[in-house]
Amino acid sequence: MTQFAFEIDQVSKTYPFFALKDVSLRLECGQILGFIGPNGAGKSTTIRILMGLLHSESGNVRVLGLPMPQQQVAIKQQVGFVSSDMQLYQQETVEWHMNWIAHVYPQWDAAYANELLKRFNLHQPQRIRDLSQGERMKVLHLLVLARRPRLLVLDEPTAGLDPVARHEVLAEVTAMMQDEERAVLFSSHYTQDVEQISDQIVFIDRGRIVASQDRESYLESWRRIVLDTPLGYVPPALRALVAVQQTVHSAVLTVNAFDENLLSLLTHGGATVRRVETMTLEEIFVSSVMANRNGGQP
Repeated sequence: MTQFAFEIDQVSKTYPFFALKDVSLRLECGQILGFIGPNGAGKSTTIRILMGLLHSESGNVRVLGLPMPQQQVAIKQQVGFVSSDMQLYQQETVEWHMNWIAHVYPQWDAAYANELLKRFNLHQPQRIRDLSQGERMKVLHLLVLARRPRLLVLDEPTAGLDPVARHEVLAEVTAMMQDEERAVLFSSHYTQDVEQISDQIVFIDRGRIVASQDRESYLESWRRIVLDTPLGYVPPALRALVAVQQTVHSAVLTVNAFDENLLSLLTHGGATVRRVETMTLEEIFVSSVMANRNGGQP
């Protein structure tokens, strides 16, 4: 039987100028779920409902088999949460924060915390007020990772980090997944980070889930096809066709279910294939969102 780190079922939340609409997500234990969306898409709202920080107007949430928010005290002992807008006590030291978290969470791993201090180039006597934004984010990650949570929830966790620090943090998150009973929800608009570590990827835009697949399926099925076209060429109406950019003598077609048979269909009417290009996750994400906004299916 499949074990889920969390299950979000048909959750909605309405604000004056935004609505989260019937969002459903599931994350299996042993997996990393990348949750991608533009700013204001609903990522943080979804996460705050998952964490019991907001109450949804409809739908159900279960975390590690327990109902949220009814069992949130028990749940939060096993869930680690890092958000780019979280604050630390400015006047206190790194050591003070480590001791505080160790007192609250019995599963605190002191040896691992000391390893992370070295890897992140942090020092216990440092006061938070004297740290850079990137260093403060590394402190937050240390405090959560050393708790050894069963579910790690990361909301824009690499914001403010330089490329080296981002690599260090992502490496620790990936190492955590050596234990197949753990899981990670990684929310970001940095698609490169998500593509690097995620097993499953979900796109959200304007409060709705736009697409959901495993990472390899996205990368294998999406293609950009460049055609040389005769005057008046009209691409065939194909279900896989997501977007068309056309000039007088050329066309660039984006498809989300590529196979070689598509090429023969597209060349009817005198077109020739100039090249077929793979797409990055960022390009796939943008194409999915724009197709959804234009009323199509990504």
